[in-house]
Amino acid sequence: MIKVGTIVPNFTLEDNKGNMVSLKDYRGRKVLLSWHPLAWTSVCTDQMRSLEANREKLTALNTVALGLSVDPAASKTAWAHVLSIRETPLLSDFWPHGKLAKDLEIFNEEAGFSARANILLDEEGKVIWAKQYPNSELPDMEEVLRAIAEN
Repeated sequence: MIKVGTIVPNFTLEDNKGNMVSLKDYRGRKVLLSWHPLAWTSVCTDQMRSLEANREKLTALNTVALGLSVDPAASKTAWAHVLSIRETPLLSDFWPHGKLAKDLEIFNEEAGFSARANILLDEEGKVIWAKQYPNSELPDMEEVLRAIAEN
């Protein structure tokens, strides 16, 4: 997994609304890269819903949350619609397949998808907190909010 203190290079990925989203768009704000292995699974569903439900708390902490996986953008669009996720961007790291996940050292080559992880970046794109979880474990959003507040 990427180490605290590492600068994440700019990336541009398509989101669930067909927008191209770049990390540089969020300079001046903290960015939570919240990775889930695959859309349409129960723990991943709860993880993305948690981001949406905590959007106001994140905004109050000058933080934007991005939900990421290697699923294609069209799948993310349909999934966001089913989950009623309207505000949280769900980004597709589909092509080149898992490139950003590989850059962040959380891609599982054998399985073909990312680990479940939260990676917090400061206002300049430097990793200030990171945690990887078992695929079956829902990240504790209160822990994430504390990490944001402390950094």
